[in-house]
Amino acid sequence: MASLNLTQFHWRAALQVLAGAIMISFAAVFVELSALQPTASGFYRMLFGAFFWVILMMAIPSMRQGWHQHWGSSTLIAVFFCLDIWFWHQSIFYIGPGLSTLLANFQVFILTITGLIVFKEQVRPRFLIGLLLAMSGLFLLFGRDWAAMSPETRLGVWLGLLTATAYALYLLSLRGFQLKHTSIRPEARLMQVTVLCGGMLAMINLAEGNTFSIPNNTSLWSLVALGLFCQVLGWLFITKSLPVLPAGLIGLLLLIQPAASVLWDVLFFSLSLPPIELTGALLALVGIYLGLHSAKGSDSIANDD
Repeated sequence: MASLNLTQFHWRAALQVLAGAIMISFAAVFVELSALQPTASGFYRMLFGAFFWVILMMAIPSMRQGWHQHWGSSTLIAVFFCLDIWFWHQSIFYIGPGLSTLLANFQVFILTITGLIVFKEQVRPRFLIGLLLAMSGLFLLFGRDWAAMSPETRLGVWLGLLTATAYALYLLSLRGFQLKHTSIRPEARLMQVTVLCGGMLAMINLAEGNTFSIPNNTSLWSLVALGLFCQVLGWLFITKSLPVLPAGLIGLLLLIQPAASVLWDVLFFSLSLPPIELTGALLALVGIYLGLHSAKGSDSIANDD
């Protein structure tokens, strides 16, 4: 196996992926700090994200290429992204930022299983080991006391797993249409998806009877940060740097996102994990890393929550 050292790839690209993963790891923290209903916080993520995408594309004209094309396919991508955001924000509400983000990252297994069934791709032994470790970790976190858990906690777990499913469908559709429609820049596509997803979440928020009112400055700046760092800059840093890095290093760097999300939950929101549950979280993280490292195309699919 080739050694992963700084002489074998562009260190700047690695730092950019790391920075992007850390930015995205704060997404659930910003959602929690916003103190809004889950769907409303998702809407403002898209609203501020679209605002910053437009500014960025005005500043860099080359990013606008194709922005007026393929809105139909972007609508389908946005449906999956809307489900991803809706499930995930609801899961944060029930089980907190760290564990909901950890569950969302099980998308790597759904992606690989989809590749196996639909595209007849081969599954590497490392993937099976990672899946076994991740499932073991999930059992230690939630399975041992499932019957004793509150209905809200159980709902939060299911919502986290639904997030992983919607997240995988989002990534598959985004990647597939980008390969099919080469005339549109990825930044323009992400702007389209952000705008469309914002509209969908606004309609859902109205249907739920929630307010769009932002209660205070802490909430406002949390939502601005959510849009800027998690919807725009984090995504941009990661997608720009992936092509020049080895897949194994990408998996390791992207693992920072769910690991840091759990850490922020411990530091900022007093998440307490007994030793056996902490072991479960660590097993899940190792499993996710092995899944990322072994998944075909892991160098071209990024983490966006």
